[in-house]
Parts: sequence; C-alpha cells; structure tokens
Amino acid sequence: MTVSITGQDAAVLGGQGSILLRQRRDHADLDAMMNRYLRGQGTTRELDDLWQDIVQLVFSHAFAEETVLWPLLRRVCADGEALTARVEQEHQAINELVARIEHSPQDDRRDEWIRQAFALISQDIRDEEDELLPCLRDTQSDRQLQRIGAAWEAVRATAPTHPHPRVSRRPPGNALSGLPLSAFDRVRDLLPATGAAGRRAALLVGGVAAAAAALVLARMAARRRPDR
Repeated sequence: MTVSITGQDAAVLGGQGSILLRQRRDHADLDAMMNRYLRGQGTTRELDDLWQDIVQLVFSHAFAEETVLWPLLRRVCADGEALTARVEQEHQAINELVARIEHSPQDDRRDEWIRQAFALISQDIRDEEDELLPCLRDTQSDRQLQRIGAAWEAVRATAPTHPHPRVSRRPPGNALSGLPLSAFDRVRDLLPATGAAGRRAALLVGGVAAAAAALVLARMAARRRPDR
C-alpha cells in the first residue's frame, strides 16, 4: 500500500540528504510562502518580492524533478509513466499560468491568476508526496535516496527560475535548454523587476547571457561530433 511521505520522520525517509526530505522541505517552504502571500501582510514591494521568491523556487524545483526524478520513476515504478505524465501536465499548467501573470503585470485578473497558480501548486505537492515520491522510498535504499538527493540539488541550484511553457518537460529537450534558460533567468533575477526600463534591461542582458550559453553548448556539441 502506498504511504504518503507527509509526516514521516527523517529516518523513515532515508536520513539527512535524502531526496524525500529535500523535496518535502521545498514543499513546506512553498506552502509557508503561499500562505504569507495570501494573508497580504506587507507592502506592495514586499509582496512582489515574495511572489518572485515563490516563482524562483517553483521552477527550479520542478526542473530538477523533471530532469532527475521523473525519468527514474518511469523506470522503477510499475505505473511511473502514468503518474509522471499527470504531474508533467500539472507543471505545464503552472508554467502557462505563471507566464501569463509575468507577461501581464497590470491585468486586473492578476490576483485571481495567482490564486489559481497557488491551487495548482498545492495539488502538485499533494500528488507528489502521496503518490510519486513513496515509490522512491519503496524501491531505493537510504544510500540511493541520498545520492539522488545530491544530484537533484545540484540540478536545482543551476536550473531556470521562471516559466518556459514551450520547453519540453522531459529529457533531453529540457536538459539541453537548461543552461541558456538558466543564464537568462538568473540575470533577470538580479535586475530590477519594476518599470519598463528594468524589464528592457533584464531582457537585453539576459538575452546576451542566453546567447553566450547557447554558443558554449554548440561548441561542446561540435567537439563531441566525430570527424568525417
């Protein structure tokens, strides 16, 4: 019988560093931040900053899942294909909704869209903790869970931090896009988000970073190509 990882202690979930603990920690952080946002306590600037923190965590977390965890789950779980396909659909819906929010900052429906995004994120957390992640506990040793956790953390630390709805949810498509998209996103995160000038600067500098990263990828691919 599938047992949710929610509420389980560290030893049951594979010890410190386990992917299950890392996932649950991020989920708890997201829950806390979404609740703070919905309470509306703080200035407009503080709430905007909190929203950006939520977005950055959501998308780096999801990218690492799609790159490291879901391919493994499809191999080791009898119903892994169906389960990961459902969660990938949730991720795509979140991508599309947050992209709409980012592209329409003055839209009167923004607050409604944010609440919809939070509902989707909460459902995604429940599906992962109740159905997908227990399969890793059932099929992997504590040491394996810790190794998976380290790999997931490394990918998350360098993952894109904003929505990219047109990017594949599965490797190798998402992994090939990850470097230039991460460069683009992380430059944007360092620049002021308010005002047309700030947005233009983010797009310009982020675009340069993305182009540079794409050039690095192309050169790496060329070096790997066998001589004819």
